[in-house]
Amino acid sequence: MAERKKSLVFSLSIIGVLYFIFGFITWLNSVLIPFLREACELSDSQAYLVTFAFYISYFVMALPSSWVLKKTGFAKGMALGLIVMATGSLVFIPAANGRNYILFLIGLFLQGTGLALLQTAVNPYVTILGPIESAAKRMSIMGLFNKIAGMVGIFWLSKVLFADMTSLSEKIQTLTGDARILELNLLTQRIITPYIGISIGLVLLASMVLLAKLPEVTNDGDEELDKNTHKGRSIFSFPYLWLGVISLFLYVGAEVIAIDTLGLYAQSQGIAKDIAPMLGTFSLIALTFGYILGIIFVPKFISQSKALTICSGLGLVFSIAAISTQGIVSIVFIILLSFSHALMWPGIWPLAIDKLGKHTPVASALLIMAISGGAVMPLIYGAWATAINDRHLPYLILIPCYLFIAFYSIRGHKIGKKI
Repeated sequence: MAERKKSLVFSLSIIGVLYFIFGFITWLNSVLIPFLREACELSDSQAYLVTFAFYISYFVMALPSSWVLKKTGFAKGMALGLIVMATGSLVFIPAANGRNYILFLIGLFLQGTGLALLQTAVNPYVTILGPIESAAKRMSIMGLFNKIAGMVGIFWLSKVLFADMTSLSEKIQTLTGDARILELNLLTQRIITPYIGISIGLVLLASMVLLAKLPEVTNDGDEELDKNTHKGRSIFSFPYLWLGVISLFLYVGAEVIAIDTLGLYAQSQGIAKDIAPMLGTFSLIALTFGYILGIIFVPKFISQSKALTICSGLGLVFSIAAISTQGIVSIVFIILLSFSHALMWPGIWPLAIDKLGKHTPVASALLIMAISGGAVMPLIYGAWATAINDRHLPYLILIPCYLFIAFYSIRGHKIGKKI
């Protein structure tokens, strides 16, 4: 028993490092959006192709990732995902040298592809490493690594990319012709050194994962479920799973909008260009505080579904408040949206994947595909903001998301589930 506990702690420690990498890479997008908008002279709708290129890879690669993991096994599959992410980071070098936005998007797609492979393996792994009732608690602990990494990444990359950005932006506006292009090229090349460092770190981590010899984990209850409850049932006969997929799609879209649009929105509310991109750090602090509360209260004092209901209600309140106010007050409510998101991922995932037996791997892939909400919804927000030349009103897109998630937390997760 002691040996098994030691093995599980070791495995979760490695997974914690991977969640750190998830957060570090993912939340850098909130800095890249305003930076590439400035450096590549983009509209809002074009700038949000950053999130589209990154998150659409989850939809494209989730099912292929399941196939890859069956062939390679857990550890080799994770190492491969890290190498793919490193390759995507290296693509930023020619992208920056040529100030080529398409190449930046290709690099982001490759980063997302590597993350899709990693998350397809890691999320069910964390869910299965103990009782389903406490899965949200374990995922909340992993989420802490994710959000702390995001804070570090946003602060670090903002300092590197946005040093003297306000004065530099004003200077660029006065230039024309070759002088303007030269200044923009110099600005874009700021991104090269950080992403070389990221690539090296990812390769070293891939080596560590291979050397760690993580154990393969299976769901011990699958066989019994498949003999009885699931006999003759297809993946399409679990409505609560599909409603969970929709809920996760909407949640990820809302979370990405709340953080990755914050930099440009803050600029529109009068915050300086060299300060606005760092506001995402406060969003991640709010997320982290929510995760800590989840670790304390779920499931000991409150169920996963009840926590999800509370969070969706808070999201609804904060989004209405953000739309109804202006300036710093509105920005604060956008930041608070991240607090409401804290227990949505660890709440939706276990509810959607519960009691699926042999269908668990495919269900996990479907849920990973739902991360593409982070591709689609910010793009809709950006197109709406560009069309009306207003970054404020398009936050209305969040309201139906929270209403659906609230439905799932109260009723949807029970539909078609044999308790």
